[in-house]
Amino acid sequence: MSEKCSNNCSSCGEECADRTAPQKPETASPNELSNIKKVFGVVSGKGGVGKSLVTSLLAVRMNEKGYKTAVLDADITGPSIPKAFGITERATGSDVGLFPAESKKGIKIMSLNLLVENETDPVIWRGPIIGNTVKQFWTEVVWGEVDFMFIDMPPGTGDVPLTVFQSLPIDGLIIVTSPQELVSMIVAKAANMARMMDIPILGIVENMSYIQCPDCGKQIKIFGESHLSTIADKHGIRKTARIPMDPAIARACDNGSIELYNGSWLDEMADYLENL
Repeated sequence: MSEKCSNNCSSCGEECADRTAPQKPETASPNELSNIKKVFGVVSGKGGVGKSLVTSLLAVRMNEKGYKTAVLDADITGPSIPKAFGITERATGSDVGLFPAESKKGIKIMSLNLLVENETDPVIWRGPIIGNTVKQFWTEVVWGEVDFMFIDMPPGTGDVPLTVFQSLPIDGLIIVTSPQELVSMIVAKAANMARMMDIPILGIVENMSYIQCPDCGKQIKIFGESHLSTIADKHGIRKTARIPMDPAIARACDNGSIELYNGSWLDEMADYLENL
């Protein structure tokens, strides 16, 4: 610190130690009526790889195991969780906070699409506003008792992931990718951000991994050979899973019936999270 320091960093051009030292942010407290035990973020380095699908399937699997499960849809500009679960009603609130919607099987869900008048209305907000909205989903929503919460993150490494990583008590991350060679570089960006934020990467899921022939059962890898094991080994990720391209998955999401989809692709991943 300079001897002439005025303690007003906003008007100071000096690069002193006090100015450049990173400040560890405080974890935001949830609503006083919420008791959330485990929180997992589902992330991707780019859009369109199936992050919301993996979030939904993991939440459904943990719910089937008998746990009280919730999904916080942090993808503010592209929310798709309510659609997958067939939720059309708007969220409600009172003096104590906002109340999440519930799926047919009791999964608690909060998403911006449950607050806007029309689900097709675009969200034209700047990054800080979006990040603050996600934080409010944690602090102002009355989640009640939750054993496992999954956060559907927006793609990339921008404002919202940074806000979530700094403000919420994330127990670990699941990275979602696809088989293309380019994705290995993009996965590295997400993995490196998690490492910089000191958040463990618990697993990686390769979506659209292959198509299975309905006649002979052969796996047809239309995007080329998988690089999942190589990427996982490179980043020290222990648990992996592959999800095929299955028209039944698309129908379930489009029809709002993801809870009825019967697929075992993420069973081992769910078991791993359960036993952490």
